[in-house]
Amino acid sequence: MNTFFKHIKSFTIVLILIVVSTSSCKKFLSVDDYFSDELKLDTVFSQARYVEAYLWGTANLFPDEGRLQNNSHTPGPFATDEGFTSFLTSSGYSGMRFVLGEITATSLYSLNQWGNYYKIIRKCNTIFNRIDEAKDLKTDNRFKILGYARFIRAYAYYNILMDFGPPILLGDEIIESNAQLSDYDRPRATYDEAVEYICNELEEAAKFLPNSVPLVEFGLPTKSAAYGLIARVRLIHASPLFNGGESARTYFGTWKRSTDKVNYISQNYDEKRWALAAAAAKRIIDLGETGMFRLHVVPADSETPELPEGVTSDPNYYQQWPNGAAGIDHYRSYSEMFNGESVVPVNAEYVWARRSGALVDETRMSFPQKLDGWNGTSVTQKVVDAYSMVDGREISNSSSNYPYTESGFTNTTKVFSGFRLNANVSNMYNNREPRFYASVGFSGSYWTMSSSTSSGYYNQTIEYYFDSPNGKGSVSSPVDFPITGYVLKKFIHPTDAWGGTNARRMDKAFPIIRYAEILLSYAEALNNINGSHTVELDGKQYNISRDPEAIRKAFNPVRYRAGIPGIRGTEGKAAIQRLIEKERMVEFLFENRRYYDVRRWGIMEQVESVPIRGMNIEGSRDVFFNRVIPNTSRIGARIVNKRLAFVPLPLNEVRLLPSLDQNPGWEN
Repeated sequence: MNTFFKHIKSFTIVLILIVVSTSSCKKFLSVDDYFSDELKLDTVFSQARYVEAYLWGTANLFPDEGRLQNNSHTPGPFATDEGFTSFLTSSGYSGMRFVLGEITATSLYSLNQWGNYYKIIRKCNTIFNRIDEAKDLKTDNRFKILGYARFIRAYAYYNILMDFGPPILLGDEIIESNAQLSDYDRPRATYDEAVEYICNELEEAAKFLPNSVPLVEFGLPTKSAAYGLIARVRLIHASPLFNGGESARTYFGTWKRSTDKVNYISQNYDEKRWALAAAAAKRIIDLGETGMFRLHVVPADSETPELPEGVTSDPNYYQQWPNGAAGIDHYRSYSEMFNGESVVPVNAEYVWARRSGALVDETRMSFPQKLDGWNGTSVTQKVVDAYSMVDGREISNSSSNYPYTESGFTNTTKVFSGFRLNANVSNMYNNREPRFYASVGFSGSYWTMSSSTSSGYYNQTIEYYFDSPNGKGSVSSPVDFPITGYVLKKFIHPTDAWGGTNARRMDKAFPIIRYAEILLSYAEALNNINGSHTVELDGKQYNISRDPEAIRKAFNPVRYRAGIPGIRGTEGKAAIQRLIEKERMVEFLFENRRYYDVRRWGIMEQVESVPIRGMNIEGSRDVFFNRVIPNTSRIGARIVNKRLAFVPLPLNEVRLLPSLDQNPGWEN
């Protein structure tokens, strides 16, 4: 029996009950201390506390958003140009499987979430249909449960739309268990229909969701979480791949619903979609201006380096934060948002975030192999090259004050903001912007790992050339080495360690939606508007047009927080779009945005056709610091094909439901 059919017919549930109180049994809180008990639905809906437990048991079915590497629920970083690994796909790593052609409609491995999301939808629909049976349910609690259920259902549809494309929309319907198979058959919605349904559901959910939650309930969706998802979906819907024009025609021009021959993806450009995206982002920015959201910053102190000299491209650069880049510690402002140092529940940059045990576990994939790590979560040379110099100039156009060179090594050790840049490090890693040091582990990086008390397991300089202890020629496992010569350090705290006595890791949260994304989305949406549009949200009218000053005010704070200058706002549309694309690549490294960005922009084939590059890990130190295509068949085996715009639908679903069309390119 196929999973879609099975979850529609199921009338027995696994009810998640909490030992202490039902309110603690919330997946969005990542509480694991529960027991399971099979109960008939008649029993579940006999009491309010069982209904609430059923609700959070439903939320418990969502994957951990921070699991983006091994057995990931989504293709993620390894399926695009920001990440690569030598880890064997037989052990998981479905993102690599996806780009290597090992994912098929019959073998989706951990990406096979279609049925799981419909199970969530089915359970939410059960709540809508039976909630009134709980006679002890008070009115305010009823509205709260229905608001959360609507959000959870919309979030399930959102996940389907992101990875699989247009879903089957069921509304509130629950089909009777004795119905004929033909009664289960449904065509997929068009992309436009799905977007409107998801956004409308989130708008309705937001009416009943809280503005904020207590610290102990961090992770529960709020009104702003619903608004943030709407802003993201609206931006994607406005983007070239899904909004007519060349990209939509190239990828989806012939993809039509078999039941009525309607295009799944609109072939007609609609500029007002950009206005909707801008208004949706502006709604959250308006909340930010009330103090609800802001970029995470740490005030400057005695260890904060001075701003670089000679910057003339941005007249506001030397002003105090937030009007300029002065007065804050740029390295700590960025790094402490991810590594667990900042107090997670009160981080005002998180529009929506959840604690993630998977994110903590996956840091081990970056740690040195000789220090009980797995040493293989690699960042690509393309990402490394995208980071600016400390004065904001690109490496191809560096200044005489802060030149970029790939020859020679540094002469002195620099210590700033708690970060140590060793002497004798390649000059290509010198004078780079703070986000680079917060995100990338390069050969010669200093690893503190200060929770470990065993000699040799802390305060170590780690190299990756062939015959170094953690290089390809020295590791004890043939796959535990960084194939590009770089590893991901973004989520690693200075105290984090995996080896030695007392080794521990800080708790982490995965940022599902950050305020930085909202700001950059607003700038991008405004930049793509030519005319003037009026949009209404929540009864408020937004007059939207391309405003260079508004673009500058949205874009520049993200750059200022990183310690680099912003734009004047007078640059051309194409130039600003290029800067936004580059900024998103760097700012959201390994946050699962790049995979979707290159698709929605219609540049997936262009950027993925560029071979993965890194340092020469096959050589000793004297030749290591040379750009090469890694010596692995995986580079040439990576597939660049339009069908990778979406994950395929499971073949058993398509075969059982006659009206269910497969995604283009996956028909065989």
